Amino acid sequence: MAKQNIRLNRFHKSAFYAANTVTGIIPWTWWSQRRDRILSELQSLSPETRETIMERVRYYNRLHQAFDPAPESEPIRAFSPRNKSSAYYFDLRNVIRYFPRHARVAYQLGDVTTVPEHPCFVKSRPISDYDDNAHSVLLKLNTVRHYLKVEDNLAFEEKRPLAVWRGKSNHPERIAFARKWGSSSLCDVGCVRHKETGGQPYLKPFMSIPEQLNHQFIVSVEGIDVATNLKWIMASNSLCMMRRPRYETWFMEGSLQAGIHYVELNDDFSDLEDKITYYRNNPEEAKTIIKNAQRYSARFSNHAHERLISLLVIDRYLRLSGQI
Repeated sequence: MAKQNIRLNRFHKSAFYAANTVTGIIPWTWWSQRRDRILSELQSLSPETRETIMERVRYYNRLHQAFDPAPESEPIRAFSPRNKSSAYYFDLRNVIRYFPRHARVAYQLGDVTTVPEHPCFVKSRPISDYDDNAHSVLLKLNTVRHYLKVEDNLAFEEKRPLAVWRGKSNHPERIAFARKWGSSSLCDVGCVRHKETGGQPYLKPFMSIPEQLNHQFIVSVEGIDVATNLKWIMASNSLCMMRRPRYETWFMEGSLQAGIHYVELNDDFSDLEDKITYYRNNPEEAKTIIKNAQRYSARFSNHAHERLISLLVIDRYLRLSGQI
């Protein structure tokens, strides 16, 4: 299983980088000529689909008032891979190249956990019910890591009735979680070595995604910002368990509903065993939540809609900054 997971990751990453290398040869003028046609696709959709798409655009880009481009913004024509992660570079390049090359954009790449002073594009932001995170304009970035598709052919009732979690020990709360539940008979929980130089009781061997999917319950624990595993858990036949998320990405974690899309745990994870026991005894409720999670995840798999939404988010940013 571990070898299968390694092969899957290598193929996924190789395909991502190969495709982006090839499309990088196409002149930017070709992409800009396609922009208006793609944006016009919105009008050909049903009223219900059109409103759903615009709701997402407003969710990602919460800006309402005109603004001046940030001092650190740069012309699209100057955007280059220098000093950037290639995963972030390709994803951002693939959407801004549709727009005028003189237009200026600001961005912060990586795990962003605070709201910038000026409006800019980010992968992640703090969740808020208000518009105090409006300067954080979400785009679908680092897709090669966060949107890995994994087949799950095991039905819920065929899986082991245990909760599983593996993740880097890159955050104190992750370490505390692994220490607390590492020896539980209802769990297989542990951190994968990050920067430790010696053995620690919370460390456990690496476990591949297919191996984790053998379990009925999979815990999602945020790290620096969001939990990377949340996307593939919610697309699987396993039940997602997590505390209420604090950060969000293009996956719109802030719109997830406890008891509908996932099982909510206490902030300190103290009720983990109680929740495992409850859903072991009530499997039909667990399967209802799983079906809801799968429907939620499916919306991010329509490539045409994802591209259209991304361009609408950027179009809104450039219009409000007076550049279109």
